[in-house]
Amino acid sequence: MAEFIYGHWAVMETLRAGRRTIEQLLVAENAEEKGMTAQIIEEARARGVKVQRSPRRILDDLASGGNHQSTVLRAGPYPYVDTEDILSLAQQRGEKPFILILDLLKDPQNVGVLLRVAESVGVHGVLIQERRSVDISPTVVNASSGAVEYLLVAQVSNLVSAMKDLKSQDVWMVGLEADPSIPPIDKTDLNIALGLVLGSEGEGMRRLVRDTCDLMLSLPMRGHLASLNVATAGSIALYAAWQARGWQGWKK
Repeated sequence: MAEFIYGHWAVMETLRAGRRTIEQLLVAENAEEKGMTAQIIEEARARGVKVQRSPRRILDDLASGGNHQSTVLRAGPYPYVDTEDILSLAQQRGEKPFILILDLLKDPQNVGVLLRVAESVGVHGVLIQERRSVDISPTVVNASSGAVEYLLVAQVSNLVSAMKDLKSQDVWMVGLEADPSIPPIDKTDLNIALGLVLGSEGEGMRRLVRDTCDLMLSLPMRGHLASLNVATAGSIALYAAWQARGWQGWKK
């Protein structure tokens, strides 16, 4: 089933990544062929993708009201992978596994932000649950600025079972929660085979997910607020884990 990717960066990175079947690029008929729009059209033509001018109202409908910035890409479904593909990538890079695990997050913007940061710090892959969770929708692709097109994402039927399987392969499950009684993140060496587990907005981790974690960590706070948004907290933790690895793979 075709999906409609919208927004400049989401469209451009989907084209560049080349992981999906691309059917057509739709460009608003009154959009000037300059700037980013011109670059996207050039990229599409270079890849043999048909470019068609369409009324803006059609693009509005295809983007479901999202900010399409005059470009919508008709593409095949997102290419999910298996957990083993993620571990294989870590092995190919000669690195300890670095995996982001999302427990029933439901806000596409939060998921998109986390995926953009995950790609930036070099995680080998992301685990999400197939049901009751956000999937990699066009909204998530847009929120990630297209970064998810470069990530390996495994959509599993049972998150706890997937976590236990990773544990059996010596990957540590480290949960992040806002609780002052939990040790702060700087007290643990995160330069390990790591599965960073984040709970859903408002509800946090499910009990079985939490019980499956090897240890729990928190972010120290000094202000008036008791916690951070999951996308913000998760982003900080991802960078802390990358720092613990000595900024491994940093392109200076």
